[in-house]
Amino acid sequence: MEESRFATRMHGMAGDAIWELLSLTQQPDVISFAGGMPSPDAFPHEILAELAGELLRNQKTTVLQYGQSEGYFPLREWIAQWVRRKGIVATPEEVIILTGSQQGIDLSGKIFLNPGDKVVVESPTYLAAINIYRMYDAAFVTAPNDDVGLDVEALEAVIAREKPKLIYLVPTFQNPTGRTLPRERRQVLGEMLTRHEIILVEDDPYTDLRYEGEAVPAIKSFDTTGQTIYLGSFSKLISPGLRVGFAIARPHILRKFVLGKQTTDAHTAMLSQALVYEFCSRGYLDEHLKRVCAMYDAQRLVMKEMIERYMPKDIRWSQPEGGMFFWGELSVGVNAKELLAKAIKEKRVAFISGESFFADGTGQNTLRLNFSNSSPEKIEAGIRALAAVFEEHM
Repeated sequence: MEESRFATRMHGMAGDAIWELLSLTQQPDVISFAGGMPSPDAFPHEILAELAGELLRNQKTTVLQYGQSEGYFPLREWIAQWVRRKGIVATPEEVIILTGSQQGIDLSGKIFLNPGDKVVVESPTYLAAINIYRMYDAAFVTAPNDDVGLDVEALEAVIAREKPKLIYLVPTFQNPTGRTLPRERRQVLGEMLTRHEIILVEDDPYTDLRYEGEAVPAIKSFDTTGQTIYLGSFSKLISPGLRVGFAIARPHILRKFVLGKQTTDAHTAMLSQALVYEFCSRGYLDEHLKRVCAMYDAQRLVMKEMIERYMPKDIRWSQPEGGMFFWGELSVGVNAKELLAKAIKEKRVAFISGESFFADGTGQNTLRLNFSNSSPEKIEAGIRALAAVFEEHM
């Protein structure tokens, strides 16, 4: 079919690089550091099976029927209390349940962006956010950053000059770099939002996967005028297949989210919402997170050790305190995509080359490694194999 028959927003759209690799990386002989997936060993399948059976027996008229677009009210109540540990004060009426927190990115584009409106993003940033905002014909503005994340003082000059509609950030254990924005910068950013009356989309799916260091409050906790839309998710904590996330925002913003959601999927699956609520409200989540964090921390430390032992010394690596990713910066002129093709062909090891995470098309010399979905044994074997490819190529 001719390209001209499709909407102009589809012209030039590329697929998500991670999903494009998925079929390859699921082959049993491939060691994959490509996806951002939780380990299947982390899924609390036995507890969820018991809860699902109980729900289907006792609450079938609730979990198998249509529900409110805002979401299952008991879950909204529980979330409003749970986020207080992140410094967020919210009522259940300020919470909407989403079909994965990524739906919140899409809804923010749907309700705020006209073609040509500017969105501030980090460089690099979450590649799905780039694709989503590009779908709404946004113009990207890159914000300066350093080894701990966004340079908030430089950001203010960018805002004054470019007059953007939105800022999009993953401030904690960022995807793809693993960086965490310090408390002091979060406070400055919260104050800045008020001065400029600009919307911040704070995408925070990894914050509970902390393995060392002190927890930091959400940026939203420093926002006194409600300019922040906070996105959270249970995908990395319980199960991505349940597709349960949430957004917290002021009521007038949330109302627009509801209208946008009604034209997409009406509401998030009721059984999934009820499962997450029962799992969390019965006290399973805290113990589950302790187990998951201990497992991922062990995998993180193995990858860190293998990188330090085997990788060429001129590669700069992030030092994440949590989350799921290591980020590497190769020498200028080295093309990570070429290394990926060589690693898959010769060593059957996959990773993600970094250019997809850059809205301006740069970053050819960068890469992301995921440690949460590989055993320590596969991590050691995979990093040794990658190091051999990198040494030879570089």
